[in-house]
Order: sequence, then structure tokens, then C-alpha cells
Amino acid sequence: MAEALVSGVLEQLTAVAGEGIQQKVRLVVGVDEEVKKLSSNLEAIQAVLVDAEARQVTETAVRRWLDQLKQASYDIEDVLDEWNYAILKQKLEGVEDATGPKKKVCFFFPSYCFSFKQVSLRNDIAIKIKEVNENLDVITKQKERYSFNTMTRVERPEHIQTTSFIDVSEEMCGQDAYKSILIDKLCVSTEQRLPIISLIGMGGIGKTTFAQFAYNHDKVINSFHERIWVCVSEPFDEHRIAKAIIESLGNSTKDLSELQSLHQRIGTLIQSKKCFLVLDDVWSEDFKKWERLYRCLKNSAHRSKILITTRKKSVVEMMGSIDIIDVQGLSDDECWLLFKQLAFFGRPTEECEKLEEIGKKISSKCKGLPLAVKTLGSLLRFKKRWEEWKHVLDSELWKLEKIEEDVFVPLLLSYNELPCMMKRCFVYCAIFPKDYRLKKDELIKLWMAQGYVKEEENKAMEIVGEEYFDYLASRSLFQEFEKDDENNVIACKMHDLVHDFAQFLSKNECAHIEVDGSKEPLISSSNHEKVCHIMVTMYGEDLFLDSIFRLRMMRSFLNDTENFMATLPRDTMPKLFGELTCLRALNIAKRSHRNSLIEEIPKEVGKLIHLRYLNLSHLRIKKLPEALCELYNLQTLDISNCFLLEELPQGVEKLINLRHLKNDETRSLKYIPKGIRRLSNLRTLRYFVISGSNDEKACSLEGLKYLNLFGELRIKMLGNVPDVKEVKTSPLKNHENLVGLGLDFNKVIDGRERRNEEDEALLEILQPSSNLEKLNIRRYRGNTILPNWMMSLTKLRELALYNCDNCKHLPPLGELPSLEYLDIRFMNSLKSVSNELLRKENDDTSSSSVFFPKLKRIKFLWLREWEEWDHEITRIGDEEEVITIMPSLVSLEIYDCPKLKSLPKHLVQNTRLKKEISHCPLLGYRGWSQ
Repeated sequence: MAEALVSGVLEQLTAVAGEGIQQKVRLVVGVDEEVKKLSSNLEAIQAVLVDAEARQVTETAVRRWLDQLKQASYDIEDVLDEWNYAILKQKLEGVEDATGPKKKVCFFFPSYCFSFKQVSLRNDIAIKIKEVNENLDVITKQKERYSFNTMTRVERPEHIQTTSFIDVSEEMCGQDAYKSILIDKLCVSTEQRLPIISLIGMGGIGKTTFAQFAYNHDKVINSFHERIWVCVSEPFDEHRIAKAIIESLGNSTKDLSELQSLHQRIGTLIQSKKCFLVLDDVWSEDFKKWERLYRCLKNSAHRSKILITTRKKSVVEMMGSIDIIDVQGLSDDECWLLFKQLAFFGRPTEECEKLEEIGKKISSKCKGLPLAVKTLGSLLRFKKRWEEWKHVLDSELWKLEKIEEDVFVPLLLSYNELPCMMKRCFVYCAIFPKDYRLKKDELIKLWMAQGYVKEEENKAMEIVGEEYFDYLASRSLFQEFEKDDENNVIACKMHDLVHDFAQFLSKNECAHIEVDGSKEPLISSSNHEKVCHIMVTMYGEDLFLDSIFRLRMMRSFLNDTENFMATLPRDTMPKLFGELTCLRALNIAKRSHRNSLIEEIPKEVGKLIHLRYLNLSHLRIKKLPEALCELYNLQTLDISNCFLLEELPQGVEKLINLRHLKNDETRSLKYIPKGIRRLSNLRTLRYFVISGSNDEKACSLEGLKYLNLFGELRIKMLGNVPDVKEVKTSPLKNHENLVGLGLDFNKVIDGRERRNEEDEALLEILQPSSNLEKLNIRRYRGNTILPNWMMSLTKLRELALYNCDNCKHLPPLGELPSLEYLDIRFMNSLKSVSNELLRKENDDTSSSSVFFPKLKRIKFLWLREWEEWDHEITRIGDEEEVITIMPSLVSLEIYDCPKLKSLPKHLVQNTRLKKEISHCPLLGYRGWSQ
């Protein structure tokens, strides 16, 4: 990982020094030589790092030298970032208005950003550069004693395959006999009260996979009232486990802090219920802790079962389990089958035949461990030549005796093959607890915040981050992929052993800390300087780790606590912002908006000059401090679900590196500041609010044309547009990367209701790009919803029309070739749905014989005046032709349409259509609810 760090520092040094010269932010006389010397030292070290990182596994002295180098590199990163901050400040002293002349903006550069308050900014940076150079000098001289070989890593010349990973199913792992035995033990009655079934075996053998197979098996699901899954791991935290059980049963734990009350609640919830509890990855041999939990679980009904997975026989004995399944590795044939499914994926037959013999030798080294087979198979899938396979087979790593787990060798082989920046991305995942749901989008933004992901070859860093994610997934370093309706991966998890491996590599740089009030986890003075990234989970109130404030080099502080502020003393927030000034990523969000106690962000947030990622979602804040706009490096600001937030800071234009403003569900937001249009890097803006007061501080609708947004956007309060005639052209048409659009025509203007024709004219003007895939129109007052551009949306997949009260007819949506989902609600003037839904009225030129070709789901909800639905046609123009309507439809939902009496024949006769119809007097169809 030092290789990636040094490469990143060199790149940063070149960029900042060059920008400094260009912007005339020069340092004091003589420091130019220090910068050259710094670059020379880093290049000399970089030349030997491939050899050094290979030798650190077996040579303790080399490992210590690399640790020193990493700490020095972090210091250099911080100094260069301070220099870059000065450059950004100078750029912002004269801001070019997008619609007017250059204007002077006076900024105060806070002295607290630097530790030498008595000297000027440039002297301060110069002194720091000299100091880090002296430190690096020592490290550079020390490298000579190790006689490193000069080696150059050959990075992959080909582009990363963004959809290259295979999600291997459990069925591919063999061992069917174990599955059958486990299901029988879980579903067959026994006389023993609350028996414990144990899956035991070495790490990576597949114990968790078997447990998941059983947990989701239909026979098991039908045998129990409740199923509960808890990842235990180390330590055996009684409070966390008890809370996890309660939350799995659909109950809150916010009013429970004492262990006794937690256990009482569990006993009440499971009383007289057949429960199936999985305790995955148990390590603790503390009988007292286990006995307390087991005692409350006995309140469940007869035939309840507990399943544990563990690597330790002593745990099974301590728990008193008598049903033990000792999971053995895959057979040689099963190993080879799994290996070749991965390693030979997509290869020509003749190439597979050449590699088969050596492939069998490599798979046999995996000792029957499915995870090892997956890891090596995934690695070799991308190696084309026989010589590359032979290099893996003959690796010296197989000879290591002091490696922590047998499966670490295949993982280490795979890790060593990663491009250097991806190594940092992988190791960063050690910050999360085991079994944590890694959200892909959030993970990429955290990588970006640390500088692990940067723009490449004119590709945005978000795209590069997705490629990194897919590359790691293709090496089987991620698993349990969660996908959206469009089959895109949105989340995943890490195998327990892969997580152990990431922690092994991080060497205490990344940590997840749990605080339960009984004791404070120790961050020892000997290694606290190494800790750079922390996720904290706290149970109970008035808790905080004071030792965290010793971690002055910390770059990530992530909260995983239900109500973070409830656990903090009142003065902690200013102290957190004021002292941990090296932070790149900060998350103090709540998981939900309920009972949030954070109502104010202190001005000390402005001290976090290195910050790139700030998550404040679900807080009860009403405003953000202007000091936040001093965070010139900020890339992501998440204020989603801050329901009370009324306004954004006026200085938002200074956030010139902001890429993602996630403001979903900021319902109280009155307007978007005018300065937003100067943010040329902005890609995400979820809500755009039109001001109702003609405020000069507010951005107008036309201000959207200065941005280049990606993803989805909802424009609120379109009823506040003062004069539709002044909106000359569409501010949305050139947003080609916008795939989702919401248009909300709510609000009155000047005390009067908007006229119908004004909404119709505005809708016509708001033409989006033809790339649009989702469209939602709300509270529209026009009589028709048929702008000239609607039928040009050939990629539109989802359309929702809500509260369009004056519309008596639906637009001709049947000719939209990609439409899959149609949702119509609260259209109080709609009385009839007929042929105009399929095609334009009196359109005899249509050549289509299939209408709604891809439509899968329809919802008609709360249409109080809807009486008739009939579109039976058999003629187009002068030629009689059979018409096909909605051939792909699988779901029809109609709710609270009290006047609707009939349905079209093609829907009635569709036997495979799932119909959910209620609160509708449909003649002859009253019993429908399939």
C-alpha cells in the first residue's frame, strides 16, 4: 500500500507545484529547492517499493521501514493539501459571475488552519515542507541498508472490464450432503429444549454460505414463525447482539440501554413463537455471556432452533451443542469444477486445454477452501499466458509458515496483483464492521474523498470508482451483491475472512470501534499515530471516546450510531471539528430523522480544510453556517432528509469542487442560492426549489442551464415561476446525463392560483433530453398533458402522473416504445380511458400494431371520478388489423376508484396477470385479489 501512497503523493506534488507557479502562489525564497529535493527523494523510494512490499511479509525490519514511510507520506499529503488550499483561496478572491462582470470577494483565511500562527501562510507551508523533507531524508538513507532491488510494476495496459465479475452461487460450491443434513436437523422435531446446531470448520470453508442456504430455504421458512440473523464476530458484545435480535424482530431499541431490559424485551417478543436464530461467526468462549443470552431465548416455543457457525471447537463445547456438522473442504473434483468455471470463463476451448494441467495443480493448492478457489480462479481468469499461471503456481508465498490463515495466501496473491490505487480502496474497507452492507455509491465517494480515485483519460472519477469496484468484485473480494430493478449492483458485503485479510493489511490504520459504556476501547499510545480511518458505533448515552482526540492524523470519522448526538457531551461537536483537522471524510448522520438531537452545525466546521465528504443527513438542522463554504475541497455534501433545513449558505459558490449535493427530501428548503450556477463540477442536485419571493439571492429556473447534472432531479414549486413568457428556452434540454426528472407545479404566486394555460406553456418549455428514462409530473393544472416533446422520449421507462386535477384525458402513451411502469394517482377530472391512451386521437397514420410493447406494471390509485376503461380497436386506417395491447403486462393495481365498473377484455382474459383490485365496484370482478 506504501507504493500507492507514494505514487499519489508524487502526483499531488507535481500538480500542486505546477498550479502554484501558474497561479503565482509561490513560496519563500529557497523553498523551490526543497520541493525539488522532496520530489527526488520520493522518486528514489518509489523505485524500490515493489521489492520492499514483497519482502515485508517475511522481514519485520522492512515492514517497520514501510510504516515509517507511510506516516511520512501522510504528513507530506497534508502539507501539499494546505498549499493547494492556498491556491484555491487565491482563485476565489476574484469570482467571475456567469452573467456579469468580475467582482471582488474578500475572504478571511483562518489562522487556525495551520499550527504556526505566528508566521505568514507561505512561510508556514515552507517550514512544513522543509520539516517533512528532513524526515524523508532519513527514510531515504535508511533504505540503503536493505539492498532493495529496483523494480517497476507493470500496470494493466487494457481497460478495466466494468461488468466482468461473476456472482458465484452456492450451488456451484458442491457439498450437497451437508445441505441436506443441515435442513433435516433444522426441520425435524427433537425432544431437546432449544437445541443448538453447530457448523464448524476452518475459515473460508463455506460455513456462512451453508447457514445462508438454510436460512433462505423454503422448508425452513415454513417451519418457523420468526427467523433472526446476527453476525457475532469479535468481541461477543452482549448489548449489540441483543439489540440486533430485537431489531430483526421489527422492534426499536431506542428506549433500552441496560442488558437486563434488552433480554426481557427479547423474552417478550419471542414468547410462544417458533424461532430460528443464526449466530454467525462466534469466537467467544465466555460461558457467562452466552448463558445470559441463552436464558432469555428459552422463552421461545418448542421446536425453536439455534444455528451457530464457528472456527473453534472450544466454542461448540462451551455452548453445549450436540448437533455438530464438521464442514470439510471441497473434494478435488469439486475444487476443479469451481475453479474452471471462474478461471476459464469466456476462454476459447483450445486455450482452456493448454491451461488445464497447470490449473489442476493450482486448484489443488487451495486445500478444498471455496473462498481460496474463488479468489485464485478470479485472479487467473484475467491471465492469458501459461507463463503467468506458472508464476502463480511457483510463488514463494505458498511456502510461508507464519501467515495468519491458510486462505490468506491466495488472497495475498490476488491482492499483490491489484493496481496500486485499488489496493488502498480494498484496504479501506477494513473500516467497516463485519457483515456490513457496503453501499456502492457511498463507498466510491469515500474512496474519492481519500484521493484513491481520480479522473483518468477524460473519465470522471465516479466512473473510475465504479470500475475499481467492479475490478475488486471480479477478484471475489466482494460478495452477496444486492441489485436494483435494472440489475445494477447497489450494495454488497465482504466475506468474514476477506475482512480479516483487509484488517491484516491495514495494520491498525482502519478500525471499527464499539462503545457500550462498560469500558472504553483502548487506542494504545504506541499505535495511535497509525489510526487514520475510524467507524464508531456507540450503545448508550453520554458516551464518547476521548482518546479519539489523540488521533490527530485521522482522515475518516464515520458514525454508525442510531442517534449520534444523544451519545455525545454537549461540547464534543466543536471539539471534534476543531481538533481533527486532517479529516477527509466525516459522517455524523443519523440513520433516520426521528428524535435527532443535532440542531446546529458549529462554525468550527470551517477548520476542516481537507474535508471532501460531509454527511449530515437526517439531522434537525435549520441552517448551515457560512463557515462551511470555506471547505473549498468539498466534493460531497449530503443533507438528505434534513426536513427542517430552510436555506443553504449564501457562499455556496465558493465550493468550487462540489460534485454531489444530495438534498433529497429537504422539504422546508425555500430556495437554491444563486451561486449554485457557478459550480461547474456539480453532478448531483436532487431538489431544485423555485423561490416564491423574487429574492435576488435565489437561483432562477434558467440558472439550471449553467449546470451539467447526472442522475435524477426534482424541480419543486414550479408554480412560483413569476412569468412563463420570460422562460425563453428549456434549461433542461442539454442535460443529456439526466435520466430522471420530477416536475412539481405546486404553490400559488402573488396570492392567486396559476391559470391552466400557464402550466401548459411551462410544461411545453421544460423539454428534457431525449435520454430521459423516468418522468414524474405532480400538481399540474393544465387541461392536457401532451407537450410536443413527450412522444420523443423513446427511452422513457417510468412515468408517474400525480394530482393533475384538471386533466380529463390521458396522453397517448401506448406508442412510447420503452415504457415499463405507469403510475396514475389523484386525477380527479378523469372519467374515461379509451383509445387516446394508445395513440393520438384520429391518428390514422400510425403503422403500429403493438401498443405499450414493454409495459409491465400499471397503477391506478384514488381516481374518484373514473367510470370507464375501454380501448377495444381492431382497425388502423383503412386496413383491418389485429391490435396487440400490453403484451408484457404482469401487474395491475387499481385502488379506490369507486365508479369504475368494467375492464378491457384483454386484461380480463389475461390469466397470468397479477391483479390487485380493491375499493372498486367492478362488475363480475369483485373477488379479484391475486
